[in-house]
This record gives sequence, C-alpha cells and structure tokens, in this order.
Amino acid sequence: MHNINATQDSPIENSPVATPRDKRRINYRWRVVDIVVASVLGVAAALIFFAWNQLYQPVTAPLEAGLPGSQALMYGVWLFAAVLGGLIIRKPGAALFTELVAATVSALLGAQWGGFLTIEAGLVQGLGAELVFLLFFYSYWRLPVALLAGAGAGLAMGVNDLALWYAGADVAFQVIYAVSAVISGTVIAGLGSWLLARGLAKTGVLSRFASGREGRTESVARPAR
Repeated sequence: MHNINATQDSPIENSPVATPRDKRRINYRWRVVDIVVASVLGVAAALIFFAWNQLYQPVTAPLEAGLPGSQALMYGVWLFAAVLGGLIIRKPGAALFTELVAATVSALLGAQWGGFLTIEAGLVQGLGAELVFLLFFYSYWRLPVALLAGAGAGLAMGVNDLALWYAGADVAFQVIYAVSAVISGTVIAGLGSWLLARGLAKTGVLSRFASGREGRTESVARPAR
C-alpha cells in the first residue's frame, strides 16, 4: 500500500536531471488528493476506452487490410491513462495505478476480451510506462520522457498482444505489429497525454500538483503577442 501523506511535492520533481543522490529526496508518499485524482483519471479514461472498444474495429480495418499488423497504429488510445497519470501525479506507481484503474473499470463495463485479460493488459501496459518514469527517478517530466513512456507502454502492449493473441503469426506480422504499437504509444499516448496534461494545468484544476503549478507558471511567463 502507498503511504498517504499531506506533504508538498518534493522540489526535485521539477529538476531537469536526477542523479542517484537525488533519489533519496524524491517524495514516494501519496497524499489523499493523489489517490483521488489518479482514480478519477482512471475512471474517465475507462469511459474513453469503452467508447473506443466499440469503434476500433471499423477504424482499424483498412489498416489491417492494407498492411497486416499496422492496425496497432491506432491502439495507443488504450495506453494514454498510464502516461497521463504519471505526468500529473508524479509519484512512483501513478502510471501503473491509473492504467490499472482504467482497465478494471473497462472490464466492469463489459470489455469484449473478458475481465481477466482486460485487467492483465492494463497491468502490463501500465508497467511499460512506469518503468520509463522509474528510469528517470520520477524527476524529469518533459516531452521526451512522455514520449518514451508512451513508447514503453506501446512496446509492452505489442509484446503482450503478440504472445496472447498472435502467437502463430509470421515474423513480418510480428515486427510490423510491434513497431506500430510503439509508434502509436509514442504519438497517441505520449504526445497526446503531454498535451492534455499541459492543457489541464493551464485551467488551474491541477493547482494541488507540481504539474499544475508548473503549467500555470509557464502560461503566465509567456509574453503576449
């Protein structure tokens, strides 16, 4: 269980570079507001997942027909919860928690892959993004890390899908699918979540978070045109 603490976010969260020495200063403790907001993000993402579950087949069918495996170029929609949760909460476990909540609610809403496989996919995808944030010691939150987190989630999704759903596919299909999944994760989940987090920060709704204060500061500091 995460410890709940009302302390402020650690100053190291906004540092451009983290060293091994900085790891001792990172705030690993979750506040009540962290848990609540991450849960809300997960539920909201699940509603988007539910809608996408109904639409993805007709949307991706032309890609699959033209180049089998390239349908994964659109699958990044299922990954954005992990990256968005990580970028906003900025605590260890946030990416995994948010994606897992989204997958669990999606399963409860009747995802066509069944409860266990839907939640398992969320767990794997969330871990893919979480590991990238861990590599940067949960201390660097710029666009490059968001893109890498999306790519990590996409790679995890691709490997998981190929193992569970396409085990007998030929090598060409597997390569195309995996590469497409990484591209989709990078663009849709990585870039998309980074833009969404910045947009939410500018509204002021994230003022309790370092991500929200940082976004507001950048907006105020930008000169008028």
